[in-house]
Amino acid sequence: MKTDIPNNGHYDIPGNPSTAKSSAVKLNDRSNGEPLRVLSEEDWAFWKHNGYVVIKQAVPREQALKTAAFLYEFEEKDPNDSSTWYTAPRAEMKMKELANTGMVECYNSQLQWDNRSEQRVYDAFADIWGTEKLWVTIDRANLNFPIRPGHEYKAFIHWDYDPETKPVNVQGVLALADQLDENMGGFQCIPELFRNYNTWKLTQPEDRNRFLPDTTGFTPTKVKLEAGDLLIFNSLQPHGIRANNSDKVRCAQYISMMPAEEDNDSLRDWRVNSWRDRIAPEGYAFPGDPRKWEQTKYETASLNELGKKILGLDRW
Repeated sequence: MKTDIPNNGHYDIPGNPSTAKSSAVKLNDRSNGEPLRVLSEEDWAFWKHNGYVVIKQAVPREQALKTAAFLYEFEEKDPNDSSTWYTAPRAEMKMKELANTGMVECYNSQLQWDNRSEQRVYDAFADIWGTEKLWVTIDRANLNFPIRPGHEYKAFIHWDYDPETKPVNVQGVLALADQLDENMGGFQCIPELFRNYNTWKLTQPEDRNRFLPDTTGFTPTKVKLEAGDLLIFNSLQPHGIRANNSDKVRCAQYISMMPAEEDNDSLRDWRVNSWRDRIAPEGYAFPGDPRKWEQTKYETASLNELGKKILGLDRW
């Protein structure tokens, strides 16, 4: 069943189309006088300076590991048998830097919704945005296997949104396995470029690729995470996946939240339909699962009260 996302601005660019490209609500500047729910003052200072922050144990560790086990099941792979890991892609990835990086085209499973609906996950995004009225992205997951012949990819740094458009947006990654080995595939970013973008761009050609920066002279920061940790980063942060040169599998779920657009009936209807009928977003970076397993093998996820609100099923 195909239902087009209304006014989808992501057909030809990266970024998740289940929420808006940019928010009319600005990121939290603490002027509302509300206390932080999850972040410490040290976390807040780090977030402002570096453009990312890690919330420890945003999801219980056992729940994160259970989600990873589900992803192996969905991908028809055995976590204990590496001979099952390396298979041909089911669909063409238009966003070429993501080819062979292990994107899992599953969006509406029960465990994914359980993780999205964790109070600590929601509270972290409420801290970042300074509002409680949030919608969660309907996004996928990742099983990033060690590089092997025929299944290579290069580490990359990119933006999902042209930074010249000054998007007001954040993105997030939930670790579903420990990612403490720097040789392991995982999240990397360049806080120095995030801080100094306006100066850096003066050294760059006008016709540069607005999504793939020249990172000459920068050393990416390799962020270490444990299963259950949530990393949130500003969409102005240049980021990407590093090459997995270890013998371990990087497992992650992509989770973010943005201010709810409760007057946008068409987008809210699409979101509810996506949850109810297990429909994947459509866009440049989202090829979907040609097997249609979400629709044929799994039931609609049950939502708690918070889950209903961050979906848009219930109003704030």
